[in-house]
Amino acid sequence: MGERKRIARGAGVSGFVKITISKENYLKAIAEAESEGEPVIAATLARWLGVSAPAVTMAIKRLKRDGLIRGGRDGELSLTPAGRDIANRVLNRHHLIERMLAEIFGMEWYKVHDEAEQLEHAVSADFERRLVERLGTGEACPHGNRVERDTPQDRRERGLRPLDEVPPAADATVVSVFERDRRLLEYLHGIGIHPGADVRMMASNYDDTLTLRIDGKPVQLGRGAAAKVWVDLTAK
Repeated sequence: MGERKRIARGAGVSGFVKITISKENYLKAIAEAESEGEPVIAATLARWLGVSAPAVTMAIKRLKRDGLIRGGRDGELSLTPAGRDIANRVLNRHHLIERMLAEIFGMEWYKVHDEAEQLEHAVSADFERRLVERLGTGEACPHGNRVERDTPQDRRERGLRPLDEVPPAADATVVSVFERDRRLLEYLHGIGIHPGADVRMMASNYDDTLTLRIDGKPVQLGRGAAAKVWVDLTAK
């Protein structure tokens, strides 16, 4: 079954452009990678979307042709106003679906991202309006992430820090978690790390792990995983 196609016209787009599910996924991935502070190059998109380098090259050509992205001399990609508008619409649908699954249907927080990835392209404008009426706007998703662009620098300016930067003997409250890694989410859930959880940094270990105290129990977590958890040290 082929991709469902949409028609869009916006600033920077010449004539009518067919917006496919594939194009939506690429534009959304660029916006998400920017929010993680990653330089967006072809290799980034191949890794984020799990596709081959030739497929990414062809997609980039189409998106540039359609006026949805632009490329710099160093190969770094960025969204045009028209491309960002499309990416933001997909991100908003994804965000609403995650909230719907968690808040209305009670689905576990670590499962909703994968479900929303499948459903985000099938939501009509009418259903999206109904979700907004039911859920409202401005709330974080079940992973604690904002729907709009939110870079690591933005989070730091709000006083947040990655968990691996918490000093020994300090207490912190988990605010958000990187949501694109289902295995990471399941692991964090299993040890009690989720948005709203209180953690205490006990020690930074020689083997590049951290010892945390969660719900009165010591827990080990690798620095790589801890770097994907953002916390508030001022909440205590």
